Amino acid sequence: MIKFKRDNKRPFKLVKFLSWSFFALILGFSLTLSVFVSNFAQEVLLAKERQFALLLAENVNHQVYRRFMLPTLVGFGRINLSSKTQYARLDQTITSTLHSFHPLDVRIYGPDNQITYSSDPAMVGKTGLAGEFVKRAFEHGEHSFKIIRSVSSLLAFFKVSLSPESVVMQTIYPLRAERSPTFPVTGEPIIGVLMFTQDITKDYGAVITFSRLVVATSSLGALVLFLIMLMVLRRADRMNMEQARERERLERHLMQQEKLAGMGRMVAGVAHEIRNPLGIIRSSAELLLGKARKDNWGNTKILAAIVEESRRLSRIVTDFLDYARPKQPKQSVVDVSNLLTQAAFLLSRDEASGGCEIRQEYPGDLDVEGDKDLLYRAFYNIIVNALQAMGSEGVLTIRGEQDKTTLRLSFLDTGPGFDPVSRDKIMDPFFTTKDTGTGLGLAIVKNILDSHHAGMKLGDNPGGGARVDLTIPRKPGALDSV
Repeated sequence: MIKFKRDNKRPFKLVKFLSWSFFALILGFSLTLSVFVSNFAQEVLLAKERQFALLLAENVNHQVYRRFMLPTLVGFGRINLSSKTQYARLDQTITSTLHSFHPLDVRIYGPDNQITYSSDPAMVGKTGLAGEFVKRAFEHGEHSFKIIRSVSSLLAFFKVSLSPESVVMQTIYPLRAERSPTFPVTGEPIIGVLMFTQDITKDYGAVITFSRLVVATSSLGALVLFLIMLMVLRRADRMNMEQARERERLERHLMQQEKLAGMGRMVAGVAHEIRNPLGIIRSSAELLLGKARKDNWGNTKILAAIVEESRRLSRIVTDFLDYARPKQPKQSVVDVSNLLTQAAFLLSRDEASGGCEIRQEYPGDLDVEGDKDLLYRAFYNIIVNALQAMGSEGVLTIRGEQDKTTLRLSFLDTGPGFDPVSRDKIMDPFFTTKDTGTGLGLAIVKNILDSHHAGMKLGDNPGGGARVDLTIPRKPGALDSV
């Protein structure tokens, strides 16, 4: 017989591989998208900061030219920031223009790259501090921006809060002379370079918070998708395993049926040929045993053993024939209560029952349409199995009830119960846990019940022992129509 090997403890490797692969792909895509969105948000923030700083620089340029340069040229004839009066006027102009924006530092470089004005007076007059952006502003008239970070973007992402001045932006803007009726100029000559520094840490922190929210949302979405996908894959895995088990069961059942069909044909032929000579042997042995007992022969024990063994062999042959060629039930009204009572009465007085007690807990009006002889044999075999399982003592309880369509019987014993390992094989033909027996008892019972469209369920008695439940339609096909 082919043995099917199934290992339910090992996980479904394909499901595990697909689950983690999809999770890695989803998480990677989500994090990539999060980084892209975060970088885009930072670029939008910096673009707005640059645009605002450019407007501010243009306003400073306009105010310095209108409120400082023109009045100074009119009043003094020339600009000389070494004059405290002129420096104070320039400082007042710049301070009043930028006071609400709180810049960290404001400087104006002259054409010789010397600091001519600074919000920090100690820096005035110093040289060598102008960078490449200042030089480019003088030479090409280009404005530029410079972002200075004291903490990297990655570290800022994981920090709870950013300290002030962690991210600052420097704006370098060429100051130009504007056209006016008082002092007409050709073009817009560069008269200096304005550089001011702003703390944008607060706005940058808001972008970092937004980035965290995007990453958290994407990761959570990836996790939810992963869990949903894992549930779907595991459900598919369970369905696949169930289908595999069902296919295995059907294949095993088909092979068993094919084997039993061939064995049944062989057994039926052999049993039929054995029955006639066995009947002659049995009847002859009974005649000899009767004469030996009458004449007090000395070999009566041998003859009694021959008679007993021939009877047992006759029962075995009958079992083989009944299983190989099951009878079609003759439909008539059967008093099930009477059949149960009769079987219980006979078996309770049989030596094989030992000291076992049979309790009958069913009404006297149980009836079905079926074959009286076949149903009696089915009940008889179930009761015999229960008594044999309990041994010398125990209690077998028979319960019954019925409604308009169905009869329900329960046989509950106090024996050792069904072995969980062999429970699924108990009703298989030729399978037995006894030292003697053919293993056809429950198989014949199952055939009888199948012919009556009845069901049989094996289970455990709540009080200990085995339980057999029968469900029999009171009329043929009654269960099929419900």
